[in-house]
Amino acid sequence: MLELKDVSYEVKGGSRAKILDHISLKIKPNSFTAITGPNGSGKSTLAEIIMGIKVPTNGQVILNKEDITKQNVTAHAKKGIAYSFQQPVTFKGLTVYDLLNIASGELIAPEEAIQYLKRVGLTSNYLSREINNKFSGGELKRIELASVLARHAKLIIFDEPEAGIDLWSFENLIRIFKKLKSKNYTIIIISHQERILKIADEIIVLEEGRIKTKGTSAKILPTIIGERHGTE
Repeated sequence: MLELKDVSYEVKGGSRAKILDHISLKIKPNSFTAITGPNGSGKSTLAEIIMGIKVPTNGQVILNKEDITKQNVTAHAKKGIAYSFQQPVTFKGLTVYDLLNIASGELIAPEEAIQYLKRVGLTSNYLSREINNKFSGGELKRIELASVLARHAKLIIFDEPEAGIDLWSFENLIRIFKKLKSKNYTIIIISHQERILKIADEIIVLEEGRIKTKGTSAKILPTIIGERHGTE
């Protein structure tokens, strides 16, 4: 189980800015949690703290009863946490097969690599292709998803996975997330999309660095939809 205890994050500068303000929450194993809220509410910062990209100013990050607050991103990854960025990066000269081997941490057979691709809706033809700007946003997103699966991650964080992809690719992502949910992965998704929020077990709404509300999708989503359409 992942637990955040009284986590705050401040940026020091000309004026000190508090990005997260006393966040406490628990993420159950084998659950699907969506974190949403307006731009600037601290969603991506929260995800980066869980991944170890950033260290909180105050508070603790506990994974399976171990305090990992001060541990770096590499240590977090070794403990089974994976992070999917809004915009997947491209690698000149690196093939999809190379990426899956790097993600796995060992040389894997092409047949195993193909299975990871199939799980995200890609064919074996992608294996030898170079990861460059010739891929569409949806293809890059699914290749990144395949690499996340190759890491054998226990907890996967997706930061706005719908960013930069077309409707067809988004429909495929929804199917992939449903499949991951059925396979008992622990998933945290930062998203504004109603269709992603709908399939979540729990929705956490952030506002100005604090938890505004949280609860089941059935409880929270109607309120979010109502606020967006100005009915509340």
